[in-house]
Amino acid sequence: MFALKLTQIGNSVGVVLPKEALAMLHVDKGDTVYLVESPKASR
Repeated sequence: MFALKLTQIGNSVGVVLPKEALAMLHVDKGDTVYLVESPKASR
């Protein structure tokens, strides 16, 4: 699990993904990723 901070980027808010997360997700700069809402997992 990665804890990510939201940061101000111009007039928007963004997330910076660590290189380990990029490798795990098989994505790179310029790729499109989708955020999908799902039910909360029990802790």
